[in-house]
Amino acid sequence: MDLLKLRGQLDEIDEKIVALYEERMAISSLVADYKIETGKKVFDKVREEEKLKKVRSLTHDPFNAHGVQELFEQIMSMSRKLQYRKLVEAGTLGRLPFIVVDRLETEGARVVFQGAEGAYSQMAMFRYFGEQVKSFHVETFRDAMTAIEEGSADFAVLPIENSTAGIVSEIYDLLVEFENYIVGEQIIEIEHCLMGLPGTALSQIKTVYSHPQSLMQSARYLNEHEDWKQVSLKNNAFAARKVSEEGDKTQAAIASEQAARIYGLDILARGVNQSETNSTRFIIVTNQKIFRKDAGKISICLEVPHESGSLYHMLSHFIYNNLSMTKIESRPIEDRNWEYRFFIDFEGNFADGAVKNALRGLRDEARNMRILGNY
Repeated sequence: MDLLKLRGQLDEIDEKIVALYEERMAISSLVADYKIETGKKVFDKVREEEKLKKVRSLTHDPFNAHGVQELFEQIMSMSRKLQYRKLVEAGTLGRLPFIVVDRLETEGARVVFQGAEGAYSQMAMFRYFGEQVKSFHVETFRDAMTAIEEGSADFAVLPIENSTAGIVSEIYDLLVEFENYIVGEQIIEIEHCLMGLPGTALSQIKTVYSHPQSLMQSARYLNEHEDWKQVSLKNNAFAARKVSEEGDKTQAAIASEQAARIYGLDILARGVNQSETNSTRFIIVTNQKIFRKDAGKISICLEVPHESGSLYHMLSHFIYNNLSMTKIESRPIEDRNWEYRFFIDFEGNFADGAVKNALRGLRDEARNMRILGNY
């Protein structure tokens, strides 16, 4: 058979498909008008499942049945997105439950961080709020989240991600558990120092204390000293304080240069973390549903149905609305084996129509979608 002739026939069919698609979308637009008038929800899962079952039955072999289902899933997805867009344009979505502010009220604010004096979280706090900020520190990340939820602090500074060691998974879990919101972020460069009591020699060290991620980031250096025992603590500054208070020259800590100054320790080696571009991203969290007018990043979390292609369909809302997704992470859902919650960062502002469109679609189609903040 002549290939050019076959391609010509395909072109004719494709033109018909395009015409039918546009006809279908025009009717979808009328459906959107009806739903705007009546307040009916866009996403009707039962109706779509019935539709998919019907179109599958019209095919003549299993391969085509699968293909037609995938095709119609996409067609109905585009129909929903058109309807969401029309709802936004008609102003029927209402406002998101967040209040826009010109700037954060930081004057006189009380800020909490996890750790002790000299912690990297304290450095991030000083960088964001200034060194005159009223602050206090707590033992755990949970204590920090509780402090802002209960109102004893206005803001908390929490590490969420390191450029080499990855995410701080506990922070992600706490963002789901607590009704607190991200309103800012601060990135600081990390230089880990090995420190000990004044006069300590490397040959005397037997035990090194630090946060688990700091030990991980310094693995290459520590592997050169296989006889050193590595002990994890909740914070780098705790490690420096422990070495200072216990007065044992066989102990050393990995922490910041600032921690060495505060606790009177000698720096035995600088830059023991293997990456020269090691940075940690800290988030600024509060219990108020607010966002700055110039905010440009949004964080959300959601669960998806445990079905083939469900995550793809969620992510398609970003593609359709031309929103740039900058990060996606997953965390296991407690008491539900092999099911995961996804954390997504993307560019945008709550005032943007495209953002409202995407969030409306995600809220309708995902499970337990939560907005974590716009900052």
